[in-house]
Amino acid sequence: MRRRKLLGGFVGLAGVAGLPRGVGAQSKKVLRAVMHSDLKIIDPIWTTALISSHHGYLVYDTLFSLDEKLEIRPQMVETWDVSADKLTWTFTLRDGLEWHDGSSVKAEDCVASIKRWAARDAVGQKLMTFVLAVEAKDARTIEIRLKEPTALLLPHSS
Repeated sequence: MRRRKLLGGFVGLAGVAGLPRGVGAQSKKVLRAVMHSDLKIIDPIWTTALISSHHGYLVYDTLFSLDEKLEIRPQMVETWDVSADKLTWTFTLRDGLEWHDGSSVKAEDCVASIKRWAARDAVGQKLMTFVLAVEAKDARTIEIRLKEPTALLLPHSS
């Protein structure tokens, strides 16, 4: 919840910080913002610096993201399904996702990123205590199998 509030607050502030009073959204194309510190590390997994997290949310895609109401919405995910026992979660990536070099983003890339994040992040470490396996079933499908149901995987989806 704290992360959602922090992200929402930052996005809200960034949205108004660079606009002079009275300037409509249509008349300007450049948003200028003054960050609270210098961005020294762009990998939010390897630092606790909030500026790196803020930067990460602005430039990196995630499986799910927050909308303007701070509701969780799919970003890289096209569809997802949860088994009746809430132990098997299946996520299908949107078609056409690409890396910076134009190569396709694959489910195995996402699995590697999830595991990398979970090894360092406190919430990820806790989540993994519920997880039996995270696997790429094919190029666009990620499957997460749980030991027991948890809202840590995707809150408000139960």
